[in-house]
Amino acid sequence: MKNVSPILVAELPPYLWVRVAGKGTFQNAADLKQFASQTIESGRTQFVIDLGECPMMDSTFMGTLTGIALKLREKGDAAKMTVVNANERNAQLLENLGLTMIFDVERGCGKFSAEMGQVDELLAATERQESTSSDVLEAHETLSGISDENRAKFKDVVEFLRAENGGDA
Repeated sequence: MKNVSPILVAELPPYLWVRVAGKGTFQNAADLKQFASQTIESGRTQFVIDLGECPMMDSTFMGTLTGIALKLREKGDAAKMTVVNANERNAQLLENLGLTMIFDVERGCGKFSAEMGQVDELLAATERQESTSSDVLEAHETLSGISDENRAKFKDVVEFLRAENGGDA
């Protein structure tokens, strides 16, 4: 798989710092989802998603972030996801989809500035897997479930992906 942006991670108790080093797309969303699910199940519930090196995100990636934040909500009030270092474009995308109601979005890094350089690679390039169409469908259904406006925005994509997955559109 060519040009897949790496996802980097650092354990900074009580936080888990996740840096998207490049574009956040369907190509790296599955790795992030799998990692986050395993980490949440092991008891980690404080996530910092660093978009400082992420020039753009596609809807699959944003749906994956939303799914992670919703899983964290199920773990109680102490569980939280904060997006930091969002550029103007990414901050507007997250706000326009209503995702700032689901997780905090900061343009800077605030109290996390000391941790910026302490990330390790999440997965080696040879271990990366492409997001399956079912992962892409789940991410878009998650986004669609946030609001009627999102449902209208992603209706055609969801119908196409359901048909592609053998489901009823």
